[in-house]
Amino acid sequence: MDQDNQAEFSQRLTDILNHGALNLALAVGYQLKIFDVMADLDRPVSCRDLARAAGLHPRYVQEWLGIMCTGQIIEIHTPESSEDKQKETVYYLPPDHAAVLIRKAGTRNMGVYTQEIPLLTQIAMTRVLDDFSKGEGIPFSAYPRFQAFMSQLSHAKHRQGLIRHFLPRVDSGRLMTRLEKGIRVCDLGCGQGIALHLMAQHFPASTFTGIDNDGPAIDEARQTAVDLGLKNLTFQVKDAATLENDTKLSRQFDYITAFDAIHDQSHPLSALKGVRYMLAEDGMFSMIDIDAASHPAGNLDHPMGPFLYTVSLMHCMPVGLSDQGRGLGMMWGRKKAESLLERAGFTRIQVLEMEQDPFNVHYLCQR
Repeated sequence: MDQDNQAEFSQRLTDILNHGALNLALAVGYQLKIFDVMADLDRPVSCRDLARAAGLHPRYVQEWLGIMCTGQIIEIHTPESSEDKQKETVYYLPPDHAAVLIRKAGTRNMGVYTQEIPLLTQIAMTRVLDDFSKGEGIPFSAYPRFQAFMSQLSHAKHRQGLIRHFLPRVDSGRLMTRLEKGIRVCDLGCGQGIALHLMAQHFPASTFTGIDNDGPAIDEARQTAVDLGLKNLTFQVKDAATLENDTKLSRQFDYITAFDAIHDQSHPLSALKGVRYMLAEDGMFSMIDIDAASHPAGNLDHPMGPFLYTVSLMHCMPVGLSDQGRGLGMMWGRKKAESLLERAGFTRIQVLEMEQDPFNVHYLCQR
């Protein structure tokens, strides 16, 4: 036994325990908007003043600040001399930390991701543990709070990036011209419709359809469309695996998107065949999904490898196993993705890097 290696690994486990605990506390702070409050205050504040500004109990805030200070997320400034003893300890969120933690960070927002593991922990320690021996899938409905999280994630990704950065790069800008003139667009796996609401607002001459098999999410999407006064947007509750069975959908769309949706499908090949079935003759399909290799050996240097595999194990893969599915998982990778697209009938497939979203890749396909 190598004592040095043992000591090094023991220290690494200590770091993992600390970082795991820190992630949970970060998620609590993000949910309660404490980081947003501190960024808006933009100055060192006492625990009492921070609690008042955030509308929270000071004792809870005090304990939370202890985690943030020892975790080097927030700075702590204590009185340095006896003359300063009347002054309170104050806390400060540095601007360079706020820039990737708060909601206003847009596409740079890492704070939103801190919620993912805590949200999945309860089901991980119950259903996922059981299914390790059973090999069964877990339906999406078993994750009641996850859809709301995905909506927050869509806000973070799309609010600043979709119209300004992503769409103008599709087909060398020609898509934007078509959207402005008026085309038929579908978002598959639309969730609560964040991307569609944005597109429908910016391109009133085009018509938009959202498809998802989660009824409550579609209800939210419809209500938001009503609240926004959008008349060029409709939603359908439908299983992506059954799209080819609906003759009304044949060649109905000029452009189809799927944002991080295909890897969750129980029957991804059927879903992709359905996409091609819905596309007009000159239609295009944008599949945005995680950029990874299709084998763990190819992901050893992936900067988010453990995180993404964990999310896949606790959510994406079990959801994909439900309904006697394949269980593709989030880390299916480029090789499997291109293979499935080809088997679905797509012959012109471009794999494009995404400057504003380095963890995803854009598969631009033509019918």
